[in-house]
Amino acid sequence: MKSSNILLQFLATILFFLAISVPQLHANIEATGRRFLLQAYSTPPRAAMTCNKYPIVCRGKGSPGPNCCNKQCVNVLTDKLNCGKCGKKCKYSEMCCQGACVNPSVNEKHCGKCNNKCKKGGSCVYGLCSYA
Repeated sequence: MKSSNILLQFLATILFFLAISVPQLHANIEATGRRFLLQAYSTPPRAAMTCNKYPIVCRGKGSPGPNCCNKQCVNVLTDKLNCGKCGKKCKYSEMCCQGACVNPSVNEKHCGKCNNKCKKGGSCVYGLCSYA
């Protein structure tokens, strides 16, 4: 019984000193500016899964879109900076509807928003069908 108590006390002492010394080691490394040494004690970071290497990530749940443009997942049917194809930018007053840059203030097929068609013979003014 005495030997098991001594062993438990010994293990508790070692754990106590480790708990004190490891954070101090990290603090000393950062204080001296030798952060590269800290990397030896840390876990290595995971490599980022970019769509240029793994295009399937763009089809996953929560992705902004199914297409990959400049290492980013986008939807080329609605993205103003990649409208219809990667790198095609819409003008300031335009928006991307079905892969085409349109001006929603005057476009009868996309009046005010995408796919908002004005009635036959109606016009689109200020993004409203038959405003006047």
